[in-house]
Amino acid sequence: MKVLHLDSNHPLVLKRLTEAGFKNEEDYTSSKEAIEKNINKYDGIIIRSRFKIDKQFIDAAKNLKFIARVGAGLESIDIEYAESKGIHLIAAPEGNRNAVGEHALGMLLSLFNKLNKANAEVKNGQWNREANRGVELDGKTVGLIGYGNMGKAFAKKLQGFDCTVLCYDIKEDVGDKHATQVSLKTLQEITDVISLHTPWTPLTNKMINTDFINSFSKPFWFINTARGKSVVTADLVSALENGKILGAGLDVLEYEKSSFESLFAEKDMPQPLQQILQMENVLLSPHIAGWTVESKKKLAETIVEKILEAFKK
Repeated sequence: MKVLHLDSNHPLVLKRLTEAGFKNEEDYTSSKEAIEKNINKYDGIIIRSRFKIDKQFIDAAKNLKFIARVGAGLESIDIEYAESKGIHLIAAPEGNRNAVGEHALGMLLSLFNKLNKANAEVKNGQWNREANRGVELDGKTVGLIGYGNMGKAFAKKLQGFDCTVLCYDIKEDVGDKHATQVSLKTLQEITDVISLHTPWTPLTNKMINTDFINSFSKPFWFINTARGKSVVTADLVSALENGKILGAGLDVLEYEKSSFESLFAEKDMPQPLQQILQMENVLLSPHIAGWTVESKKKLAETIVEKILEAFKK
């Protein structure tokens, strides 16, 4: 099988596929339009998030048997149309779920203990102990929205903190020993922390808005290591200003490009983002929750294993 690699990944992807008899070619720079002219030569493509695999691209890829995304989600692919053409879709959420769980926990503990604020102050010559008094995770109720690979990984990390972990998911019976599945209403009534672990779909697009936030019975902390476009940033800013949200840890932002490789979809910085950047109770990272040294290798291993399983010689 002839495979086109559209993004660079861990070298073991190329190595193991070559050893298995696949013919690999790499193109990390050509435009989508240029690649479409030759994509009919390939049986498979391996991509991260360089560009969207849409109907036009799929129609050009007349011999395509699989699309493998070295990442957790498939939202950059027209899933329904690809599947209608008999194309096998492969993702690798197992590869970076541990990294995401650790990152979410790190963000939560940093927010609770005001570590980002305290660090900046001390480096600026300020020694403010009382103003940086933290709160403890012990005794808190943490609610997870979405309980797939990422949600389960975070729940596992929360064991040992003597906190209650609840989960809400559109699928039934996904709860386990690490999190009790409850209704959304119950989650909104009792949680102290909300952590988002959902894919970006029409159902989750702009899901975290003013109405959603105000449906919670008490102020809460918010963690998002999922997708930025699930949150209306302007509404999040308002909630942070009025105290409905106590603090936020955001690894993803509404304004990211679909490739995740740069922040702004427009040249001018949106006003809500300008406000977020100035808030002491907001912790930001550049879409790196699943971006560890170890996860890079695990993602590659997972993708290769799934390709080989689906297309054994």
